[in-house]
Amino acid sequence: MYYGNIKKNDIANGKGVRVTLFVSGCTNHCKNCFQPETWNFDYGKPYTKETEDEIIEALKPIHIAGLTLLGGEPFEPENQRELVKLLRRVRKELPEKNIWSFTGFILDQDLLDGGRKHCEVTDEMLSLLDVLVDGPFKEEEKDIALAFRGSRNQRVIDMKKSLKEQEVVLYLE
Repeated sequence: MYYGNIKKNDIANGKGVRVTLFVSGCTNHCKNCFQPETWNFDYGKPYTKETEDEIIEALKPIHIAGLTLLGGEPFEPENQRELVKLLRRVRKELPEKNIWSFTGFILDQDLLDGGRKHCEVTDEMLSLLDVLVDGPFKEEEKDIALAFRGSRNQRVIDMKKSLKEQEVVLYLE
């Protein structure tokens, strides 16, 4: 896996001050994507053990609320297989931190069992998230007043409640 950037004091991609990992690789190719360079799976730098250690260290300060995964696309299967290891480590070493992920895929169509981007680690990865922002960016539904998303079709989902209730429960209306 490759990544384009790590932001260590991000306030735009989830609640509170966050560490944000921008992974590389995306097959969605949303029209007017704000980072089309990240569609390339080889964009940026290789993700290594040292990268993971850097993220864990950046998460440790008390003022950091949690980790956010962005893309590219975290839920491309090849990215999931690497990211699930990071999420396991965050849950084990820093259980007080929350974890958000953004995806251009739709939870109940693409990521749940039988979905086109579901793989052997998807269920575990979803279970390790607190919040999932799902859905492709759609220019015709763009709304700059929305919290944590760019277009009205995107949802901010409470993953803990959604998995417990077996239905999509929104974190934000």
